[in-house]
Amino acid sequence: MRRPVLAVLPLLLAAALVPSGTARAAGGGGPALRARGAMVRVPGGTHRPLYGGDGGAVVSVRAFRLDRDPVTRGDFLAFVRANPQWRRGAVREPAADRSGYLADWPGALEPGTPADLHRPVTGVSWFAAKAYCEWRGARLPSLAEWEYAAAASATSRDATRDPRFAQEVLALYSTRPRPLPPVERGATNVYGVRGLHGLAWEWVSDFAPASPAHDHTEHEHRGHAKGAPRDLSCAGAAIGAADPSNYPAFLRYAFRSGLTGRTTLATLGFRCAA
Repeated sequence: MRRPVLAVLPLLLAAALVPSGTARAAGGGGPALRARGAMVRVPGGTHRPLYGGDGGAVVSVRAFRLDRDPVTRGDFLAFVRANPQWRRGAVREPAADRSGYLADWPGALEPGTPADLHRPVTGVSWFAAKAYCEWRGARLPSLAEWEYAAAASATSRDATRDPRFAQEVLALYSTRPRPLPPVERGATNVYGVRGLHGLAWEWVSDFAPASPAHDHTEHEHRGHAKGAPRDLSCAGAAIGAADPSNYPAFLRYAFRSGLTGRTTLATLGFRCAA
C-alpha cells in the first residue's frame, strides 16, 4: 500500500537536505578557470504547477535558454574576483547569511583544489546568485521555467507521470553526496541540460510558490531585503496539488518554502537563464 504523501514527505526531505558522507578539506587554488558554461535552448511548451491559484492550471512557458550545468566554484571565483563586494568576508547582511556564505571555500579567493573548481558552487544566497547572473548578462530562471525543464527525463519532455523517473529523482535527492560531484557527472535530460536533480538544489527567481492569501505588496519579510522575492509558503498537504503523486515536486516546494533571500546552504546552488 502506498504511504500517504504527508507521512513520507518529511522523511524524504530530511534525507535530501543532509548530504551523505563527510566533507574533505579543500586545498589551495587551481589552474585556469573553466570557461563559462554553455547554454542550451529549451523549447516552449506548457507546465502545470504543483500548486496554483486555480488548482494547478496549465501555464505557458516561452522558449528560453538555460545553463547546461550549474554554476561552478570556478565560475563564481571569476565573479568574486571582479566584484570584491561579493567575496566571503565582504558580503553584507541582509544580502547573505554570512555564517554560511561560501563556507566550504578555504579563503575568500580560494575555492579549493583543481577538482573543486568543477563542483557546483553552494553556500550562495539568492541575492548573490542574482548578482552573478546579471554580471553575466543573464538572469535566474523562473520557478515555472526551472520546473518545466526539470520535468524532462533523458527521453521525454514530460516524465512527471513516469513512476520510474520519479523513483530515480527521489533516489538522487536522498543520496546527495558530499562533496558534490563535478558538474560533468550530472545526468543529461532530453534538452541537453545536466544535473538538475543529482547535484545541488537550485535557486530560482521567484523561489516560493504563490499563496492566494498572501499580500503581494513589496516589503521586507523574514530577512528579505527590498527587491527579493516574497517569502511565500507552499501548501502544507496534497490538498489542492495538481498531482498528489509527484513526490519529487513536493520535496522541492517544501524545500523552497523554508528559504529567504539571504539563505546560504551547503546543498544550494544555481544556474542562469536567458
